[in-house]
Amino acid sequence: MRVLVVEDNRSLVANLFEYFEARGYTLDAAPDGATGLHLAVTQRYDAIVLDWMLPRLDGHGVLRGLRDAGNEVPVLMLTARDELPDKIAGFRAGADDYLTKPFALPELEVRLEALIARASGRGRSRVLQVADLRYDLTTLEVSRGGRALHLYPACRKLLEVLMQSSPAAVTRERLEHALWGDSPPDGDMLRSHIYELRRSVDGPYPSKLIQTLPRVGYRLAEVAATDMIEGAHGG
Repeated sequence: MRVLVVEDNRSLVANLFEYFEARGYTLDAAPDGATGLHLAVTQRYDAIVLDWMLPRLDGHGVLRGLRDAGNEVPVLMLTARDELPDKIAGFRAGADDYLTKPFALPELEVRLEALIARASGRGRSRVLQVADLRYDLTTLEVSRGGRALHLYPACRKLLEVLMQSSPAAVTRERLEHALWGDSPPDGDMLRSHIYELRRSVDGPYPSKLIQTLPRVGYRLAEVAATDMIEGAHGG
């Protein structure tokens, strides 16, 4: 998921990048409203985090420019202005959500997830299920054996692709494209995300669903006991 942060506080921006990039987001930043508006109307983003008090063009100006251009990207206003009239003004200007500083990063994360899910047009419940693993694409809730699992956005995206393709194999190239498009990062970041996904989905359970296919990629499928024995003998 790609998010634009329009914020002139460099320290805050650094914290947001550290937190969200570790969870599979791709972030761009703009230090002023004019730059933020330019990026927002010329690039595609899943959501925008927008400060109110900005150099060159304030948050309201950015919102008006976006909505006047017909851009309906979800916008979360992140500001120290916490009075009710300020919140009302923000929503009337076109904001989709409003979070006041100081704030907890996990709260910002779940608010962004909710905005992006609603904007994707998931009006009806869509549920993926493989064995006892269940993923509700509407609520973004993942569970196995009735136990809720907490997954980072990158892991949820990988899980969605793997479950939709199950029991077929999914190539590394397709999984990398699902996360990063045509610009995958240097190093084997996919392996790291698969490790985190496997730790959550398979770690506590005797039946393992995520399988590595050497020189191919991965697949998610229920494995029969005989297959598990054969796999063990085959290394």
